[in-house]
Amino acid sequence: MKKTAWYSKAYLFLVYAFLYAPILVLIVFSFNKSKSRSVWTGFTFDWYTKLFHNELILNALLNTLIIAAVSSVIATVLGTAAAIGINNLNKWMKGVVLNVTYLPVINPEIVTGVSLMLLFIMLRVEFGYSTLILAHISFNVPYVILNVLPKLRQMDKFVYEAALDLGCGPLRAFTKAVIPEIMPGIISGFLMAFTYSLDDFIISYFNSGPQAQTLPIAIYSMTRRKVSPEVNALSTIIFVVVLFVLLLVNLNDARREKSLRRREGGGSYR
Repeated sequence: MKKTAWYSKAYLFLVYAFLYAPILVLIVFSFNKSKSRSVWTGFTFDWYTKLFHNELILNALLNTLIIAAVSSVIATVLGTAAAIGINNLNKWMKGVVLNVTYLPVINPEIVTGVSLMLLFIMLRVEFGYSTLILAHISFNVPYVILNVLPKLRQMDKFVYEAALDLGCGPLRAFTKAVIPEIMPGIISGFLMAFTYSLDDFIISYFNSGPQAQTLPIAIYSMTRRKVSPEVNALSTIIFVVVLFVLLLVNLNDARREKSLRRREGGGSYR
């Protein structure tokens, strides 16, 4: 048992080292005095200061956040409505629609990006914010559907009918009875859509205009010359923010579990 535990710990350590070592290197060299990516010359905060004066990176970051937020909200609304509709289909139709829903997820991004680009060219849509938002919505909707559907399956199908019997109208019954039950799935779908929008490169590259470039595209254009350590500083800030949000979510979930256990314990005691 001890040998198994030792090997398990060593294996976990190697896996996490493989995953997080590159991020650790990036964070360390964001404080490096020189632009070198291999030689440490001293500690400095200069790259963080210069980052907030770099208009190219800041504009690309702002574009990325706006496009990710707008596309994620629209995709969450469409995906939630689609998931509810799919859940109410019969077994055969549900299987067919789910298989079609999975296609954009497993489809190579290069195919999706080029096909959307050709569609916009055929429709004579000018490339810019509109094409980027539409492209991001198209690949985000399936992820929202796949996050909301499990919560709909877990939900008691008579909750909505019970709300109607208690005097609620259809809309009020939906917002008061159904939405709270599937809210964890909606939030998960939104966060997944937002994350995929933030780091998408291939689809954004084929559907962006000269005035609407996202952060991954801006960083890619820098690699043709040399990536500035300011990008390391920005990546470090994004990593810290994501880590902080993740910790908050986990702490919130832990508090909910504790309160739920207390309620269940009090109910069983009574």
